Amino acid sequence: MAAPDELFCWEGDWGLPSVSTDCLVVLAYAQFAGAPLKVRKICNPWRSPSGSLPAFRTSQKETLSRTSDIIIHLRKQKFNADYDLSAKEGADSLAFISLMEEKLRPALIYAFWIEPKNYVDVTRRWFAEHMPFPLNFFLPGRMQSQQLEKLRLLQGDERLEAGEELEKELFRDATECMDLLSQRLGSQKFFFGDSPSSLDAYVFGHLAPILRCKLPNGKLQQHLRSLDNLTNFCSNILLLYFPRDGRDGCSQKSPPQPEAGDFDNVPNKRRKQLLSALVALGAMLSYALLTGIVSIQHIQQEALEEPPDPEDIRSHEEEGDG
Repeated sequence: MAAPDELFCWEGDWGLPSVSTDCLVVLAYAQFAGAPLKVRKICNPWRSPSGSLPAFRTSQKETLSRTSDIIIHLRKQKFNADYDLSAKEGADSLAFISLMEEKLRPALIYAFWIEPKNYVDVTRRWFAEHMPFPLNFFLPGRMQSQQLEKLRLLQGDERLEAGEELEKELFRDATECMDLLSQRLGSQKFFFGDSPSSLDAYVFGHLAPILRCKLPNGKLQQHLRSLDNLTNFCSNILLLYFPRDGRDGCSQKSPPQPEAGDFDNVPNKRRKQLLSALVALGAMLSYALLTGIVSIQHIQQEALEEPPDPEDIRSHEEEGDG
């Protein structure tokens, strides 16, 4: 019997099955299509087959990382959430997915990874608290740099810099995209009737983090909450397909899904306490090295321990006699 397909994804929080948009899209699509996956929720991307998340390992040991490639693979395995769509509905689905990638994704990247207060108070803190030591020291910063490069690529500007004007532009595009999605959904349960499709998975993956995460700069969330049908859409998917994750949507902290034989096996509270202690110790050592305290103390200690050179003593005595 062939081994099941495995999905490696970021673990969840804020009442969501994952904190990552791409992971949410794949998780939702797999649920909609009834694909039997072995899901591994982790907070160390280096433990995935590709070194990034999401990562999908097929039963033939092939590794896929792009969301679209994973969905195509599932369709080839006869798990197709779009099976009942007409040709026009399929074209509409592709058009709206492209619209989200162009208009909504850049605003999501900015809101979570570039906007200073959101990044420092929420994004960096979350990943630093959940990643194992020592990855939590440098990986969140590296991820931010990667997200900035992705934003520059999406915007077609290699010299793109954060600022009020960029934020206004991105958030304006995002709110227009949300309005179009709201108009298309209307009073329906899902975008094409009573059954969810890949478009529903993409919309859920993009909107659910905005809806559930409490960001200091919550302009996108405020607009999304004004669109009742999209808000209810996300809540209904959580209730129907992820009831164990969505039952505590107001919580900022949710217990991680531990993996056997890993540092994550340490109970969540103890693990965070240990990580906090290690972070504090590392910060102290880093400060000491950067300021020169350690090297100065080292020189002083050597000066105390090493006896004076007799030639130096004799030289000083001769100078004194002279």
